[in-house]
Amino acid sequence: MKFPLSFLLALFIASCSETADQPKFSKLVWSDEFDKDGLPDPSKWNYSVGNGCPNLCGWGNNELQYYTEKEPKNARVENGNLIIEVHKDEIDSFDYTSAKLVTQGIEDWKYGRFEIRAKLPIGKGIWSAIWMLPTNRRAYGQWPNCGEIDIMENVGYNQDTIHATAHTGAYNHMIHTQKSATHFLPESDEKFHTYILEWEEDEWRAYIDDTHFYTFENEQKSSMEWPFDQPFYLILNVAYGGNWGGAMGLEPELLPQKMEIDYVRVYQ
Repeated sequence: MKFPLSFLLALFIASCSETADQPKFSKLVWSDEFDKDGLPDPSKWNYSVGNGCPNLCGWGNNELQYYTEKEPKNARVENGNLIIEVHKDEIDSFDYTSAKLVTQGIEDWKYGRFEIRAKLPIGKGIWSAIWMLPTNRRAYGQWPNCGEIDIMENVGYNQDTIHATAHTGAYNHMIHTQKSATHFLPESDEKFHTYILEWEEDEWRAYIDDTHFYTFENEQKSSMEWPFDQPFYLILNVAYGGNWGGAMGLEPELLPQKMEIDYVRVYQ
């Protein structure tokens, strides 16, 4: 049976339309819905422990907290949320404790859509972050050459401003070439918002609640500009003090403070 050209053309256009309407990242490949109270799921999360001293005191940022391991006060799941909480505590000569959860050694990804729905802590000294580092930190050399993706960073003295940042050998704050963007987000400490990274071969993009506010492009030069061609793992943490978090002083009287995470989802 022969079909008229107009019919075939209409069929082709409809087919293209259906393809275009398909979500680019539609397959859920990893998630944590935090639906079981207690310690974070050890099949999904590891801990980064300590302060980084003596070799990298304060993780290189002069932060004041000590990250604990399997301490419910600092990291726990309750009422459907992951809680990462900063306390004024004394431990190993440090005055503050918190937690840094990582998928390092368990899961990593190269490209995809990463959704983290969270409510942020407040107060001078707070430095909360949702970010990524490469699994192989030696592929292109030490930081910043290895690359870093900051999906969300917020400091308590500037509560309504959310930052997304790329760190590379060519673009970083140490040489005043850092590439980043900010998004005004009132009530970030009162309401949950979804912080999103869409990462592809040619660029990565940052969103808040599907509002796009930053794009970092692959310039097709070298790893110094684009080290984002390798697997990265996720990091969730709340730091205290340091070069950025403590730049306007501290408000320890407001502690404890917590970042609440409703879910983490990865699509490819």
